[in-house]
Amino acid sequence: MIRDRRGSELLFGLDVGTSSTKGVLARLDGEVVASAERFHRVSSPRPGWAEHDAEEVWWREFKEVCAGLLEEVDGRVVAVCVSGIGPCFVATGEGGHPLRPAILYGIDTRATREIEELTDMFGFANIVERCGNALTSQSTGPKIAWLRRTEPEVWKRTRYLLTAHTLIAYRLTGEYVLDHPSASLWEPLYSIERNRWIEDWTTEIAPGLKMPELRWPGELAGEVTPEAAEATGLQAGTPVAVGSSDAFSEATSVGIRHPGDVMIMYGTSTVVLEILERALSSPNLWSTAGLYPGTNALAGGTATSGALTTWLKKISGDIAYEDLTREAAAAPPGSDALVVLPYFAGERTPFSDPGARGVMCGLTLGHGRGHLYRALLESTAYGLKHLLDAMSHAGGHGKRFVAVGGGTKGGLWTQIVSDVTGKPQELPEQTAGASYGDALLAGIAGGQLEPDTTWNSIASTVEPNLDNRELYGKLYDLYRDLYPATSSLAHVLADLQTSGGNVVDGTSDIVRR
Repeated sequence: MIRDRRGSELLFGLDVGTSSTKGVLARLDGEVVASAERFHRVSSPRPGWAEHDAEEVWWREFKEVCAGLLEEVDGRVVAVCVSGIGPCFVATGEGGHPLRPAILYGIDTRATREIEELTDMFGFANIVERCGNALTSQSTGPKIAWLRRTEPEVWKRTRYLLTAHTLIAYRLTGEYVLDHPSASLWEPLYSIERNRWIEDWTTEIAPGLKMPELRWPGELAGEVTPEAAEATGLQAGTPVAVGSSDAFSEATSVGIRHPGDVMIMYGTSTVVLEILERALSSPNLWSTAGLYPGTNALAGGTATSGALTTWLKKISGDIAYEDLTREAAAAPPGSDALVVLPYFAGERTPFSDPGARGVMCGLTLGHGRGHLYRALLESTAYGLKHLLDAMSHAGGHGKRFVAVGGGTKGGLWTQIVSDVTGKPQELPEQTAGASYGDALLAGIAGGQLEPDTTWNSIASTVEPNLDNRELYGKLYDLYRDLYPATSSLAHVLADLQTSGGNVVDGTSDIVRR
C-alpha cells in the first residue's frame, strides 16, 4: 500500500476484477497517494459456470477498500468512479440486493442453448448488423434468457440487472444506470449504430423488466446518499461517475482516446481495444461504443493468458513468478520447437469455441519447466497476433500500441509479444490500471477535470527483436494449423469433461486477476 497523510482534494477510483478489487486515491494532477487491494475467487459450481457472490465480493470489498483508503489520508474525496469485470450481470430485487450469484463474462458458458435459440429467432445477419457482434458466451442477452428460463422464481423477483460497477453505483446513489460501452456487450439488446436499447428485442428477452438508463462512463450517475455515506465513510453528496467495464477504464488510464490508438491489457485474459472513427461490425470481435459520445471501439479478448501462468505456478508448487520468468528467459525463443494452444478455458475471440482445449505439441524429454513457461507466454503472443490480424481484417488500422496490466512487469512477456506481432509497445509510467482510469473519470464526472485530461506519460517502448521474426513466423503458422487439426478431438474431450461424474474443471482455481 502507498500511504500519504497530506490533506488535499482526492479522487477515488476502484476496479472490481476477476480475482481482486483494487482501489486508488489520486490528487487532481494524477499523483497516486494511496492504494489498496482485496483478493477473491471465482466460484464454479458447475462445469462452464463462473460466478461471483456480488454482495460479498463487489459491495463488501468496495466498502473495505474505501474504509482502508480513507484511514490512510487526511484529504477529502471529491468524486468517485467504479469499473468492473464485464460483461456480467446480477439479478437484484428492490434496493439492489442480489437474488443469486452474479454471472460472469465469456468464461461462463452456460447459455449455449440460448445463444442458438436467439440467433435462430432474430437471425445471425440481423444481430451482427444491429449490434455489431454475433452472440457468443461473451454476450449478456443469452444469459439473461437463461436466468428467465431456468430460475423462474428468481426472475419473478428481479427488478434490476446490475453489473459489478453499476451495482456499486446504485447502492451509492440509488440510480439505475449503465454505460454505453458496457451495454454494447449486452448483445442482442443494444444498437451500436443508434446507441440505445433495441426495444423489440429487450421486450422479447426481458419482458416487463426496465432496462438501465444509458449514459457515458464520464457522466454523473448521481451523488452519495446519506445511507450510503453511513455505510462507506464517504461524504453525502459526493459525485459518483457512471463508470464502465475494466478494459475501458484501463484504456482511459493510459490515454487511449484517438482513432488508431490500441490498448493491450495483460491480465487473466488478454484484452485488446482499438479506438475507431466509426463503428465496425464483426461476427468474430466485439464492436462497441467508445468512452465518449461520438466514439467507437473494436475489441477482442482471449479466454486465458495470465491464467496460464497462474496454472503453471500452482502445479509447480507455487514457485515465485520471478523464478519462472528467469527459467523461461534462459530457454531459447521458440522453446526448442514447442507450440502450445492456450485454449485451457475455451476461446472467446477471434473465434468463439467454449469446447476448445489446450494442446502442447512438440514435447520431448529435453523440455523443462522453463521451456514450458516460455511456450505458454509464446502461445498468448500467438493468440494476440491472431486477434490483431482479425481486427485488421475487420477494418481496424492500429497505429499506436500501449501495454497495460500486471503482465507488463518483468519484461520477458512484453518482449515476446512484440517479437511475435512485430508491434512496438509503449509502457506507461503509472501501472495502477483500471482503478487509476476510474479516478480520472471520477474527476471528469465531478467537474474537477476537463474531459480531455490525460495523466499518464510513457516511460519506455518495447521494440521487436527482428532476429526472432523468421522463427516466430514459422511457429505462428504451425500454431494456426494446430487448432483445426485437433479441434474435433478437443470437443470430444470437452464433452467428457462436462458430462458429469468426475469433472475436470479448474476455472475456480486458475481464473485470477
